[in-house]
Amino acid sequence: MKSEAVVTATRCWVEGTVVGLNLCPFAALPVKQGRIRYQVCSASDMDGIYRAILAEFETMLELPEAEASLLIVPTGLERFDDYLDLLQVAEEVIPEAGLEGRFQLASFHPDYRFEESEESDPANYTNRSPYPMFHFIREESLAEALKHYPQPELIPQRNIELLREMGLQAVEQRLSRCREKGG
Repeated sequence: MKSEAVVTATRCWVEGTVVGLNLCPFAALPVKQGRIRYQVCSASDMDGIYRAILAEFETMLELPEAEASLLIVPTGLERFDDYLDLLQVAEEVIPEAGLEGRFQLASFHPDYRFEESEESDPANYTNRSPYPMFHFIREESLAEALKHYPQPELIPQRNIELLREMGLQAVEQRLSRCREKGG
């Protein structure tokens, strides 16, 4: 799969769903400013993907102009359980590397499922993306954005209600359209 196609599908999802539905109220400005880094991981084995995660932390340290980064993994993490296992390991890197308070990871996967939800619950689509990906977030930027947003703790519930109101078919179609744009 070509990197350009993967990025095209991911941009479609970020711009049309994450920003378009205001799932993350803090995303619109950095997306508009071009401050989101899209990086496609060429590795397809756990060790290679893990090394790509470490490299992305390094890159983010060297690129202060990047507000956030999406490390997109088109092959190797198709199974959601494998993805969660690697996510847990990746999150352990943050304190071990002295990056606590500097970065956090958000998780997105085509088969994302909240622990307490049914497979068909539209709420899962708050974290469903065209491909498995790791979202590297600068904590400083997030803290600054939170200062200007009233009641950020209500965002997840608002998103769940919105997607459930839209219905499963509508949210599935949004994601499918983005996958198709990527080829």
